[in-house]
Amino acid sequence: MNGLPVDAIGLILGVPAVTAALLVVLPGYRLSARLNVLSALLTLAAALSLLGEKPAPTPYILVDDLNIVFVVLNTFVGFTTSAFSASYIAHEIETGRLTPLHLRFYHAMYQVLLFAMNLALIANNIGLMWVAIEMATLTTVLMVGIYRTHEAIEAAWKYFMLGSVGIALALFGTILVYMAARPVVGEGFDGMVWTSLMAKVAAFDPALLNVAFVFLLLGYGTKVGLAPLHAWLPDAHAEGPTPISAVLSGLLLNVALYAVLRFKLLLAGNPGALAPGPLLVTMGLTSVIFAGFMLYRRRDIKRMFAYSSIEHMGIIAFAFGIGGPLANFAGLLHMTMHSLTKSAIFFAVGHIAQAKGSQKIADIRGLTVTHPLLGWGLVLGVVAIAGMPPMGIFMSEFLVVSSTFAREPLLALPLVLGLLVAFGALMLRLHGLAFGEPSGNNARVEASYLPLAAHLALVFTAGIYLPPPLVEWFQHVARMLG
Repeated sequence: MNGLPVDAIGLILGVPAVTAALLVVLPGYRLSARLNVLSALLTLAAALSLLGEKPAPTPYILVDDLNIVFVVLNTFVGFTTSAFSASYIAHEIETGRLTPLHLRFYHAMYQVLLFAMNLALIANNIGLMWVAIEMATLTTVLMVGIYRTHEAIEAAWKYFMLGSVGIALALFGTILVYMAARPVVGEGFDGMVWTSLMAKVAAFDPALLNVAFVFLLLGYGTKVGLAPLHAWLPDAHAEGPTPISAVLSGLLLNVALYAVLRFKLLLAGNPGALAPGPLLVTMGLTSVIFAGFMLYRRRDIKRMFAYSSIEHMGIIAFAFGIGGPLANFAGLLHMTMHSLTKSAIFFAVGHIAQAKGSQKIADIRGLTVTHPLLGWGLVLGVVAIAGMPPMGIFMSEFLVVSSTFAREPLLALPLVLGLLVAFGALMLRLHGLAFGEPSGNNARVEASYLPLAAHLALVFTAGIYLPPPLVEWFQHVARMLG
């Protein structure tokens, strides 16, 4: 392992780790915010360099076409969110909601979160991946409660308790995978290395693998936010800083989904193991329908979009559960489009809540009149997340529905029902938010529009044209996933 890719791995992990240590002691807001953005940019550049050449796997690090998709998306949204965070957190400092001590903690934890997610994605060891996801979970728990209000502390504790249950189930599943591998791979480290497991999984005890996957799906499914394991997600979105809402919806849910996909590949390599597809389809479809109806009951704008995240993670899980080249391609595309779109929506919602001084939907009306750029940005984001053409999510949802009709026609009906229910709820809410009679506070905020515009531009472009290299890449990964 010599040359640029090794350096890239070192930067992907080392830059956020070193930056976190520096941000703990830096006192000034402007310097720490700029360092946070610069660090995220360097990490993104290192991730992009992996597109040219991949390092050979080691017992600790694995880089392949599957996790590069997640790493590049993770570092890109991490960078744009850090840029949004700079203006958002400046307002929180000015209004006194965050103190300088909170500021140092926030920026340091942001980099720790990026480090943990990147480590989880490139780990070639199922134990190391579990540790990294647990680190990311604990970091976001601390950040959700940063405002120290009663509601924020309650949301953080709820996230901690449910997340701990989920991660404990995932740990037990991980141990069962090791137990299944031990008679074949032998005692020791190799029993937890992905590449060793994949090479010899056909000889593993299928009964142990089946039980392990159930625990892993429940454990990591809690992190994905799939119903009925979703209860922590709306509170965490509503009470934490909005940049963390963007990272939760756009990134952390994907990291947990990546873990599920890795174990899905493991089961696919054993002819006696159960087919994981029906379990993913069931949880995915349940999430889509449940979240679609729950959207009508939300009174808090951030909670509403939290339930939208549950819906879309359900669509993604459903697509990977259906399987096949087309459905897997649609799942990858939908995951990418959802990350870009939902984080863009939270970019707009964060500044809107600051301008209005409230997250209650009843207090937010007529945004296109009072705050045109934020209002129309929200309109475009909601149009995109609702699956309207020509946005990229329309294309991915169309492919999901098409592949379902081709492979399991009866499942297409409840899927389309769930999509239509969610569409109706979002359009109903959007009308008042954007075009109703202006109400509430109309304070001006210093917003950063570039991250919002960049994400929406990418989502719009993807709905019209996907570059052939990107299509070939996703098609290759789709074939890997089976």
